[in-house]
Amino acid sequence: MRTFVMGDIHGAYRALLQCLQRAQFNYASDRLIVLGDVCDGWPETRQAIDELLKLKHLIYILGNHDYWTLEWMLFNDRKPLWTKQGGAATLASYNFQPDEEHKRFLNEALPYFVLDNRLFVHGGFNPRQPLEQQPVETLIWHRDLAYMALDFYFKGMDVKLTSFDEVYLGHTPIPFDRPVYSCGIWLMDTGAGWSGVLSMMNIDTKETFVSDPVPSLYPDVPPRSKAK
Repeated sequence: MRTFVMGDIHGAYRALLQCLQRAQFNYASDRLIVLGDVCDGWPETRQAIDELLKLKHLIYILGNHDYWTLEWMLFNDRKPLWTKQGGAATLASYNFQPDEEHKRFLNEALPYFVLDNRLFVHGGFNPRQPLEQQPVETLIWHRDLAYMALDFYFKGMDVKLTSFDEVYLGHTPIPFDRPVYSCGIWLMDTGAGWSGVLSMMNIDTKETFVSDPVPSLYPDVPPRSKAK
């Protein structure tokens, strides 16, 4: 079994297909760990989740945009901030009617996943506290770890930031068209939610597969502001 990790999809179903095809991903035997935020942004959240549900070995991590979408699906809660930050596109993709299978999918998303002392989490965490004691809000919103790793990357410094061998983060877009490694952290969000690309990486070989720039895949969709 090959194991891949993928950054934030943000409704970019066409980019998701490109990454899977370019990696020659086997839906029956390969494993994909998605770092959350399949929802909100580009117009095909529903199609993207349908595609993920076809994968036999999928590990799905909860993202902050998934959390907002789930609040709508469970409680009809349509926060103005959510609709402004991509939620309107998600509502339209479902024709304003929640899908029961997708509701279960998001409701069963993991707060984090650990494999061979490698941590996969959407936003981040506080390395000074036990992981299992940290609230979901921290795991899906935290950016400090990503910001520190990116700062050290630009400074050319290598400082171990956690006790894990590797940590894979989404949530915080980086200004590169490939994932960046710094201080034991892999920053996987390459901006698919707005003007960048979607990235997928083999966690063992580090071979990376990226989509075309997402705006080029949706030429009829007006540009949108940077995802939060």
